[in-house]
Amino acid sequence: MKVLALIIMSVTLAGAAAMLVVSTPVAFSAEKEKRFPQLKVEDLNEQQRPVADYILKVSSVGISGPYNPMLRSPMMADRLLKLLDYLRFNTSVPRKLNEFAILIQARLWTSQIEWVAHYPLAVKAGLSESVANDLMVGKRPASMQPDEAVVYDLCMEAATKHAVSDATFKRAREMFTEQQVVDLLMVSGTYSSVAMLANTAEEPAAGGKTPLASLPTDR
Repeated sequence: MKVLALIIMSVTLAGAAAMLVVSTPVAFSAEKEKRFPQLKVEDLNEQQRPVADYILKVSSVGISGPYNPMLRSPMMADRLLKLLDYLRFNTSVPRKLNEFAILIQARLWTSQIEWVAHYPLAVKAGLSESVANDLMVGKRPASMQPDEAVVYDLCMEAATKHAVSDATFKRAREMFTEQQVVDLLMVSGTYSSVAMLANTAEEPAAGGKTPLASLPTDR
């Protein structure tokens, strides 16, 4: 009986700990020394400056956020920004679904930067708040439209299983063109890369907002 009681207590404590992890927002300390000190426009070199000039035309956060570490490799940043320009503004994927795909990666990476930037864009593009809010807490959204469900399954499988099942691929091709499937996968992979960079750099979201709690997989 004592052994059984100890097992029950251990399971209860583990469950409580898991709930605590899920309910704890992920934030980077403002007091900790930055891994990549914030660049200033006046200090940029001749390779960085033209890239920064482009960023300043399209960014609501200047050259902070993911752009701060990105500018450490200006040639890469230039190429990546061109890809992001296509994936954001010229993709074959409808805006609502494209933003949904970005939010999926933001959630998987617990990327406060991406979530804060793209949640309002997704809702403005037509994604329901109930779908976005379910995703925010790590749940499979309950009220997805058929096209949203295909995007969710395709992007989740590719990101978490590193493969896509025949059944999911078949549904994707029945719903979308070949180009749209490719663009969905590429926007997912690209925003996964941006999230990896920003998280490693410990760059905070605009205003220090932390809407995303950690998931058990973040432990």
